[in-house]
Amino acid sequence: MQPLQDPLAIQHRALDVEDYIDIVRRHKSSILGPSLAGLVIGVVIAFLWPDTFVSSATIRVLPPQVPEGLLSMPLSMDMSQRVNQMTQSILSRATLTNIINTHALYPKERKRLPLEDIIESMRNKAIEVRMIGGSPGSQSKTVAFNVTFKYENRVIAQKVCQDLVTKFIDENVRERASSSSQVKDFVEDQWSSRKRELDAIEEQLSRFKSANIGRTPEQQGAMMSAINGVETRMTNINASLGRLNQDRLIIENQISILKDQLRQIIVPTVENVRTVVPRDERLTALEREIANSETKLQSLRESYQDTHPDIKAASSNIQILKKERDRLQKIQDDLEQQAKKGAGSVSTLRPEAQREARALEAQIQQLQSRIEASRLEEDSYKKALVEAERSAKTLQGSLASMPSSEKEYEQLRLQAMFARRDFEEIDRVRQRANAAVELENRKQTEKLEVLDQASLPVTPTEPKRWIIMLGGAIGGLLLGICFAAAQEMKDSTLKNLKDVRAYTQLTILGCIPLLENDLVVRRRRRLTWLAWSTACLASIVIMAGSIAFYLTSK
Repeated sequence: MQPLQDPLAIQHRALDVEDYIDIVRRHKSSILGPSLAGLVIGVVIAFLWPDTFVSSATIRVLPPQVPEGLLSMPLSMDMSQRVNQMTQSILSRATLTNIINTHALYPKERKRLPLEDIIESMRNKAIEVRMIGGSPGSQSKTVAFNVTFKYENRVIAQKVCQDLVTKFIDENVRERASSSSQVKDFVEDQWSSRKRELDAIEEQLSRFKSANIGRTPEQQGAMMSAINGVETRMTNINASLGRLNQDRLIIENQISILKDQLRQIIVPTVENVRTVVPRDERLTALEREIANSETKLQSLRESYQDTHPDIKAASSNIQILKKERDRLQKIQDDLEQQAKKGAGSVSTLRPEAQREARALEAQIQQLQSRIEASRLEEDSYKKALVEAERSAKTLQGSLASMPSSEKEYEQLRLQAMFARRDFEEIDRVRQRANAAVELENRKQTEKLEVLDQASLPVTPTEPKRWIIMLGGAIGGLLLGICFAAAQEMKDSTLKNLKDVRAYTQLTILGCIPLLENDLVVRRRRRLTWLAWSTACLASIVIMAGSIAFYLTSK
C-alpha cells in the first residue's frame, strides 16, 4: 500500500450535484431551522406592525374673476410661493400641537417621547403637500395641490386631513386679507407724504408769485422753448448733412464702379496691358473709414452741440482723412491718365464697346453733377448751421443774464411739476390698492376651493405583509445555507467513496456500511421529531397569536 500524501499538498476536489444533495441531507436541520425562524419573525413583524392609512384631499386654485391688470399689486404673487408660505405656517409647532390635542393623536408615543419629537415626526413623515401643475422654479402655474395625512386609524386620518384642508383655506383668506391691508396702509402713507410735499411746494410757489408781482418769469419758459427750437433745428441740419455725406459716398462708390467698368472696356484694346493701373487699396480703406467717421459724427451731433470736444475731435479727424484721401486720389488719377495716354481712346473700340463706354461716361458725368449739387446743398446747410449756433449762443447768454429771482421761480416750477407727477403716480397706485382690497372683501380674487374632499381610506398602504413574510423566509433560508456551509467547511472527515478515492489515492475493494444500535437510532429519530414538532407547534402558535392580535386590535 502506498503512503498517504501530505495533507497540505492535496487539492480539494470539485463538488457535483450529488455532493450538494448530500450536504443538504446532512444539514437539513441547520437550513430549515433558520428558515422557519425567519418566517415566524416575518409574520410577527408583519402583523404586529400597525396599519397605516393615507387620507388625501385635493385643493384647486380658482383664478381671479377680474382682469389681471386690476390686480397688479404685490399681493398677487405666484400661487406656488403662497402655498409654500401657508405650508410653513400650518406645519408650525403651535398648529400641529393643536391638531394632536384635538384629535388625541399618537397616545402611545406621547407616553414615552417628548412632544417635540412627535411634532417633528408628524411634520416630516405623516403630512405631505404636493403641487399639481407647477413648482416654485418652473414656468407653469400651480393649478392645484394635494394634501395627504398618514395615521393608524383611517377615520382619524380622514378627520385630520379635512382639518388640514380647512386650515389651508382659512390661512389663504387670512393671508390675502392681511397682505392687501398692509399694502393699502403702505400706499396710504406714501400718498399722504407725497400730498404734503406737493402742498408745501405749491405754497412756496404761490408765495413767490405774491412777492414778485409785476415781473414775468414766464419769459424764461419762452426763452427755453426758443433755445429748444434752435437746438432742434441744429439737430435737423446735422441730420441733413449726415444724409448728404452718406449720399455723396454712395455716389462716389457708384462712380468708382462705373470707372472700373469703363477701364475694363477700354484697357483690352491697348497693346501693352500692363499700363492698367489697379485701384489703390489704401484709398478704398480711407473712403470706408471716412464714411464711418462721418456716421459717428452725425450721431454725436444729435446728442451734443458743435462746441463739444468729441465733435471737434471727430471733425478734425475727418478733415485729416479727407486730405489723405484727396492726395491718394490725385496720385491714382495721374496714374490713370498716364495709362490712358498709352492705351488710346474710346474710338479704337468696336462699335458695341464704344456705345457702352459712352453710356458709362454719361452716367459718370451725371453722378459727378449730383455730387456738385450735394456740395452746394452742404454749403447752404453749413451756413444755416452757423447761424443757428450763433442764435443759440445769443439766447443762452440772455438766459444767463436773467435775474436770479426768475431762476428761483423756474426751480420752484420744476419741483412742483416733479412733485405733481409723483403724486399722480402714487394716486393711481392707491386706487388700484383700494380696488384690490374691495375685490378681496367680495371674494372675487384668486382663492382656494376643495376639489376632492378628504378620502376615507379602505386598505392600508403600510405594511406590505406578504413582502415582509416572504423576505423573512428568504432571509432565514439564506442564513441557514450560510450555517450549513460553515459546518461543512469545518468538517474535514471523508463523507463518501469519492472523497476516499480523491484524498487517499487508494484502490477501493469494498464498502462496509456504518452499523449503529437500533435503539440509539430510534431514540435519535424520536428526539428529532419531538424537537421539530415542538418548533412547528410553537411557530404556529406564535404566528396565530400575531394574526389574532392584529384582527382583535382593528
